[in-house]
Amino acid sequence: MTMSVRRLRRSALLFAAVTMIATPVAANGYREKGKQVVIAGSTLRVTPPRDWNLLSIRPGKKAETWTLDGEQLNDVTWYAGIAADEPLVREISRKQKPLPKLKQSTLLVEIPELLETTYRTERQIGDFQVTGSAPDPFLGQPGIRFSYSYVDSDHLPRRGEARATLIGGKLYMATFDAPRTHFFDRSLSDFRALTDTATLS
Repeated sequence: MTMSVRRLRRSALLFAAVTMIATPVAANGYREKGKQVVIAGSTLRVTPPRDWNLLSIRPGKKAETWTLDGEQLNDVTWYAGIAADEPLVREISRKQKPLPKLKQSTLLVEIPELLETTYRTERQIGDFQVTGSAPDPFLGQPGIRFSYSYVDSDHLPRRGEARATLIGGKLYMATFDAPRTHFFDRSLSDFRALTDTATLS
């Protein structure tokens, strides 16, 4: 083996080692079809009818986000047991950008407004509209299903659907967000099938 070949091999090995150190081995988790999983360390459990990916960055202590095709393409976010006086997502600055909190007196019909205000504040979204809502059982309890649309900070029109219920004063909710064209319609049935499997232990 010549000196130049050895140097090339050493350089390649060094590059591979540095790359492995610099890049997380598992940036995202995996949610396998048919295997029940616990959401955010809570009593909320889901058995996905198909494979999903878990994003490694969680929006809050009691929340986690799943996707089929990649972040921002078809995101399902679970909110597992948000209690009174808690925001839906992690609050970065209570003084400069305070987030709305769930109240002990919050009613099911007020949940869409809570999500809207959270999106407007946390994501700095100006154009957000709740486009429909109706009673819909969730986790075996009276619940609400509502739809919404908004334009994100990248000026991309997006649509969403959510299912929510209040149990023991705590909010359990799943939201589905995707670009208005193509991805929302393509994956909406997957979101509905997924949330149908949700249970509390």
